[in-house]
Amino acid sequence: MSFPAWVLFLGHFVTLCCREASGVIVESDNLDVKELEFGEAMLSCKYKLDKEQSTRLEWKKVSVNGDVSIVYFNNSLAANLRQRVEMLGASLRFKNLTRGDAGRYRCEVSAPQDKKNFQEIIISLTVLVAPSVPVCDIPSSAMSGSGVELKCWEKQGNPASEYRWFKDGALLDHQSPNAKAINVTYKVDKATGTLHFSTVTKLDTGEYYCEASNTIGKPQRCSAKRMQVDDLNLAGIISAVVVVALLIILCGVGVCYAQRKGYFSSGKSSDRKGSANKSASQTESDFKHTKSFVI
Repeated sequence: MSFPAWVLFLGHFVTLCCREASGVIVESDNLDVKELEFGEAMLSCKYKLDKEQSTRLEWKKVSVNGDVSIVYFNNSLAANLRQRVEMLGASLRFKNLTRGDAGRYRCEVSAPQDKKNFQEIIISLTVLVAPSVPVCDIPSSAMSGSGVELKCWEKQGNPASEYRWFKDGALLDHQSPNAKAINVTYKVDKATGTLHFSTVTKLDTGEYYCEASNTIGKPQRCSAKRMQVDDLNLAGIISAVVVVALLIILCGVGVCYAQRKGYFSSGKSSDRKGSANKSASQTESDFKHTKSFVI
């Protein structure tokens, strides 16, 4: 029985592909592992060989900053992991996850007798962390008509937190119908935690606080702080300027009066008189001395 040429070609192509694919094959059930802090994580690694033989299995970690460290080598776990990590076949099982465990892990398998004698897979481990209590920077006072920024941040949460601001217990949302109706002058940046007022008014006086959340654990908020907005006191400023001007004028008049009365020149006159008397007595003494010498 003869086969068409294209069938024979297809069979030859499949044979070549299988030959090229032969050798050690490394697989994982999950290449993107995400688990909660203090929980457990399984980094799955499985491999297949062409023939039974002695293999070399290694695990390495590439940290967030790019440093490479040994996790499993020469049938032994790294000393700092032995209390929290165990080997299940070729897989790693973490207990009591910490933030420092996050990173990319390489499972490397070497099979010297296979045609393709080496393969590796990379598994990403993300440790999910609830947000911490945010730090809030809220001014205690502001002048009406000025621009004001309230800031909020926390650096522990993973993924990064989003932020919401509240005034007197009510959520500040410039997208809400009520906010549009009163033509608000603020803007909330949920990513950076900034509440920006282009111009504040006395109506913006109140107690403010910020809330951080990232869907991990409970949202956290800072302590509420009151911001007082006051109008610019023009009358007070004018009065202060007038008082200062009067003080300057009075000081100038006092100086002129003292100069006319000679209070500033009396000391100099006395010095001049004293110098003259001293010169006269010195001359007289010199004269007497000279006279006695001549005699």
